[in-house]
Amino acid sequence: MTDPLDSLAASDVLDVPDSRSEFLTVRGLRHHVRQWGTPGAPKLFALHGWMDVSASFQFVAQTLAQRWHVLAPDWRGFGLTDWPVADGRCGSYWFPDYLADLDALLDVYTSPGEAVHLIGHSMGGNVACLYAGVRPARVRRLVNLEGFGLPPTQPIAAIRQLGRWLDDLQHGPTLRPYATLDAVAARLRKTNPRLTQARADWLAPRWARQAADGQWHLLADAAHKIANPYPYRLDEAMAVWSNVSAPVLHVEATDSDVLRHFVGAQGTAAFRERFEVFPKMTEAFVDDAGHMLHHDQPEVVARLIDDFCRD
Repeated sequence: MTDPLDSLAASDVLDVPDSRSEFLTVRGLRHHVRQWGTPGAPKLFALHGWMDVSASFQFVAQTLAQRWHVLAPDWRGFGLTDWPVADGRCGSYWFPDYLADLDALLDVYTSPGEAVHLIGHSMGGNVACLYAGVRPARVRRLVNLEGFGLPPTQPIAAIRQLGRWLDDLQHGPTLRPYATLDAVAARLRKTNPRLTQARADWLAPRWARQAADGQWHLLADAAHKIANPYPYRLDEAMAVWSNVSAPVLHVEATDSDVLRHFVGAQGTAAFRERFEVFPKMTEAFVDDAGHMLHHDQPEVVARLIDDFCRD
């Protein structure tokens, strides 16, 4: 019997319907949630990475939508979700807010006591892993796409980190605009040379928006670039990961520049040790893909997700 997920060939990747959008207010902020598939089908919650948007999952979700109801929120200050602005500007973003937003969104879209399937890429993978450790009963399966955490730090790093934060608050980061939509697509392909022109053209108007000045501005608050005032504490993150009760699929790309950076900073053995604390973890590797593996090999990633999350 033919599996319905095999019905979409790679050449048909842009010929299926776009997602549906829903806007709702949680924790006092208007959030945008993008959806694919049929309501009532088993749910997958997909969490995008830093400086990205929920539309980034289009190429994976259009395959998964044959069997799943995929829901992907835009994080606060990204995509079509509002910015938490105070006095005309947002000072900085606090990582725990992503966990609290996810917790509130799951309360809206799930029944009491319902455990969910979480898919997270990069920063979204880090959110998913922490959430699954803090709320283990809420997560049924977890797929972590290149979510590594950050390099370990020493306590003395707090001096430099707090100084960077103060400097960033004083000067205020900016994001450059682009003159045309083609320039936005070119920027996407510069970051990820494997991204096809067709996919870049599809993503560009969902990654940026034309403003009154005629230029295309990224759908992201520049305040996301402000340094966190606190150093990353790997030992704390690993303690949370050790409390994850759900099976975890950790997926890496074999040609990931982000992975090379992490391994180079601490060595392969130390890098691998951080994941050994997950009680139920398996690994998968995607060839001919970089950090944006869900763009480079979406059919492969979709199959990994489907196989892992199906009972």
